[in-house]
Amino acid sequence: MVLPYIGCFIFLAAAFYTDIRTMKIPNKITVFAMISGLAFQFAVHGITGLWFGLKGLGVGFGIMLLLYVCGAVGGGDVKLFGGIGAWTGSLFTLTSLVYSILAGGIIGFAILLIRGEIGSRLSQLWRSIYGAAILQSLGPLKASRQNMVKFPFMVAVLPGTIAAYLYM
Repeated sequence: MVLPYIGCFIFLAAAFYTDIRTMKIPNKITVFAMISGLAFQFAVHGITGLWFGLKGLGVGFGIMLLLYVCGAVGGGDVKLFGGIGAWTGSLFTLTSLVYSILAGGIIGFAILLIRGEIGSRLSQLWRSIYGAAILQSLGPLKASRQNMVKFPFMVAVLPGTIAAYLYM
């Protein structure tokens, strides 16, 4: 059935637009994506569909929450993947997440390449890892997080979810 993916991509388009403009994804998009995805699953498949959507929501939200705690993504991205999961279930959400992270890595690498910062960033990473090993502390690694390349994650999520859809 293609309807859940259409519903999901409507929210992704709205999230993409706002993330590109403001580097934020508003709660009115993400929370509505989660609620409407669960409502759709329940309306079409009953309690089994609701359970399917809840599992997907939990997987998307839970994994992205871990990335949020690490400082890799923002809170809107966490809730958005909960919405993706509510609409499409666990498997598609995991697949989308993997493709999105791969796309994000490629985009981040391209940004560093264009800026000419690859050598200095690798050197900085090595010093942080070495410092953490010598000091037996995560302090140097936490300090290096502040210099992370930042871009709207939706630039990676949209192609990641499209790839997941095309390859599923």
